[in-house]
Amino acid sequence: MRGALSALLACVCISAAASPGAPLAPLESVGLRSIAGWLKAHGADGFLATDVADAVGIPHQSGAELIAARQRGFRDAEVLRIAQLVDGEYLLFVVQAPGEVYFYLSTVRGGLRKALVASRATLTPLEAAEAESNFGREVLYWEQKVAR
Repeated sequence: MRGALSALLACVCISAAASPGAPLAPLESVGLRSIAGWLKAHGADGFLATDVADAVGIPHQSGAELIAARQRGFRDAEVLRIAQLVDGEYLLFVVQAPGEVYFYLSTVRGGLRKALVASRATLTPLEAAEAESNFGREVLYWEQKVAR
């Protein structure tokens, strides 16, 4: 498991659960569409490793090792945030903080689908309330980036 987790984290950084969430408020859905549009227009070409896609639940072609993505990332004092748009439909938000990496998978129109935290060789689903709260903060963070 330690090797798989290391590979998962390395692939996300190199490319730069809760059960499915409750339906999103219309404002948050608009935010996800805005973020996706911004990534299409202003994101850099990148890739998502298929082992990461498997871990978070993004479908992909059999036999592929990498999936094309549009992405942006920002680092502040201790946190690296990455947003990736995969297949024009899936948004993956990655938040790397000291000792933990959070993954929030959503669809552009359907909202939060899965939230996981990787810590010390384990990958654990977040509780629903924590997942939705954290996900909401990430959407707000990226909406602020889009507005600039």
